[in-house]
Amino acid sequence: MGFKCGIVGLPNVGKSTLFNALTKTAAAQAANYPFCTIEPNTGEVAVPDPRLAKIAAAAGSKEIIPTRINFVDIAGLVRGASKGEGLGNQFLANIREVDAIVHVLRCFEDDDITHVEGRIDPVSDAETVETELMLADLESLERRIVQIRKRATGKDKEAVTILPVMEQALALLQDSKPVRLMLDGIATEDLAILKSLNLLTSKPVLYVCNVAEGDAATGNAHSQAVEKMAAEQGARTVVISAAIEAELAQLEDAEAEEYLEAMGLEEPGLDRLIREGYRLLDLITFFTAGPKETRAWTVKKGAKAPQAAGEIHTDFEKGFIRAQTIAYDDFVTLGGEVAAKEAGKARDEGKEYIVQDGDVMLFKFNV
Repeated sequence: MGFKCGIVGLPNVGKSTLFNALTKTAAAQAANYPFCTIEPNTGEVAVPDPRLAKIAAAAGSKEIIPTRINFVDIAGLVRGASKGEGLGNQFLANIREVDAIVHVLRCFEDDDITHVEGRIDPVSDAETVETELMLADLESLERRIVQIRKRATGKDKEAVTILPVMEQALALLQDSKPVRLMLDGIATEDLAILKSLNLLTSKPVLYVCNVAEGDAATGNAHSQAVEKMAAEQGARTVVISAAIEAELAQLEDAEAEEYLEAMGLEEPGLDRLIREGYRLLDLITFFTAGPKETRAWTVKKGAKAPQAAGEIHTDFEKGFIRAQTIAYDDFVTLGGEVAAKEAGKARDEGKEYIVQDGDVMLFKFNV
């Protein structure tokens, strides 16, 4: 399944540099002027997971296939975007198409790279973008809710169901708060309604603090201010140096490890970004393994076995019978499927089984 993250932020904060590094391409033009990214660039990257190699070794697999994630580099936003300033209309349209927002904030000083508003203040930058998204949502919701209220007054069942969710979202926006604050503890049926409204501020946000190379390991005062802001919102942050990531993208594995060690880093920023992205969207990974290949698959946390089967092929879900399931630790420790079966660690699970992160699964189905 994977998921699509839109990389957003003000111009010249390092969005395209980060995108190029993440996707190991030069598809996005990284230049020192606003709107160098005119069309959204989409790149697909493998999700790094050390469990894959261990499962493959136990299964004797010839090939390893990771799951993948899409990143979309979206044109820089400026103040007034909700009214069409700059590339505002295009920005807002593109951001509606993503599952989550990776908000890159400039947390580095560099006189050679201009800031669109003439100062380095990542918290203020975050507020600028958030305000434009809230204004766009407010305009959209105020326009749509008039008709829903009329229908609800006439006892239209659909309108009566939708209206309370719209009213709650509208109240948050009128109080200058993002709609994603509703997500905590929201009922399943209300969540479906909220998603159907496709509001920009209902999307989960991960703040990426783009720091100078020397601050990559520890962060700095700017990134600390962002972390404080994110904590107040219940959001998460990742500290990354886009410059380091760009350098890593050009190196072979051995050289990259040496470079990371020299910079005092344990892993690339990409790994941290994806891990936080998974957490952001409540995603988990299950595996299939055999002599031909070991493969990682992504599902939402709470997905049941037939849904997981459907990620492989729709016929698997339609004709689902059961799933042989082995926990990751058992599969690797015991040395594969046969040994796990002999040790009684292979379970046959039915349609109501909730998939666990790391499950190694073999589906039985009838078509």
